[in-house]
Amino acid sequence: MCEGVVTLFLGGDVMLGRGVDQILPHPGDPALREEYIRDARAYVDLAEAANGPIPWPVGFRWPWGEALPVLDDAAPDVRLVNLETSVTGDGDFAPGKGVHYRMSPANLPCLAAARPDVCALANNHVLDFGPRGLHETLDALADAGLRTAGAGRDEVRARQPAIVPLGDGGRVLVFSFGMPSSGIPKDWAATEQRAGGDVIAEPSVAAAHAFADRLRQVRQPGDIAVASVHWGPNWGYHVSRSEVGFAHALLDAGVDVVHGHSSHHPRPLEVYKGKLILYGCGDLVDDYEGIGGYESYRDDLRMLYLVSVEADTGRLVDTRLVPLQARRMRLEHASLEDTEWLRTVLDRRSREFGTRVESGPDGTLTLRPLRAGQRT
Repeated sequence: MCEGVVTLFLGGDVMLGRGVDQILPHPGDPALREEYIRDARAYVDLAEAANGPIPWPVGFRWPWGEALPVLDDAAPDVRLVNLETSVTGDGDFAPGKGVHYRMSPANLPCLAAARPDVCALANNHVLDFGPRGLHETLDALADAGLRTAGAGRDEVRARQPAIVPLGDGGRVLVFSFGMPSSGIPKDWAATEQRAGGDVIAEPSVAAAHAFADRLRQVRQPGDIAVASVHWGPNWGYHVSRSEVGFAHALLDAGVDVVHGHSSHHPRPLEVYKGKLILYGCGDLVDDYEGIGGYESYRDDLRMLYLVSVEADTGRLVDTRLVPLQARRMRLEHASLEDTEWLRTVLDRRSREFGTRVESGPDGTLTLRPLRAGQRT
């Protein structure tokens, strides 16, 4: 930790189930109940057809590829990802869902390889295998020493933040909650008697005000608060007015960073009153190679978000974006051409939020807030 500055690694969706689970040393049951594919190994076949053979079984570090040395060099104080995968060999397929994600608990060293400090769980796959699957997921992550937020054995525990202590005595509070707009069934919400996730019905200002009450109950002077939000559709750059209003209200209520996810590709970024909103981080690790239909979004391009904020105020100091590309179910550095494509798209989409995305050193991207008169 640099003096007076806290650096966060904010990762998008980490989906270590299905095809990724199958290439790891201890694959679970490959059976699926999808409309077109009934065996998870078929996703490995699609990836190999697209980009070449995968030497499976691979080591636990394989899916992260070149992301790991980048993170080691950056040495963030806190690492946060959205874990969009049940960790279980138990439970029944959740009814009414077209896609179910789970990984074998024996493959958890793959997740641990990225050394996440917090796994956000309030998403549309944490209960893919019902309450029994969620209980095993919580147990497996706890046994591996991994903090979680956004899901629990009852409502109280599902709503509790993960608390990461910092070396100077400060803390980072991570709250995780999701919305039905991302595909979370409403009945997945935890109650006093039922395990589940922290589900907010819609991105309203009233919901942000209710969250503010929760934040005040746990926040201490010097804490950095992160709201990790699973919301919105899988595809598209549009950010609704209600999402913008909700994000702004969260920051007005004392949140320092909004960590949005659910979209399969990066969405716009905004600096609001000196604080950062990531409307959608995109996928980070998954088995989507070779699946057609949305090529124009270039969901093979992934991003590491390295965000530095002032320790005492939470105000944004620096944002460094590291573009990567998924090939053979492994993250590689994106080419200069692909990096420029991603920069151009995000810059165009972020300008309406008063933010420019510019080229940085060593193939990275960076943000520059615009003055009001510069917005187009």
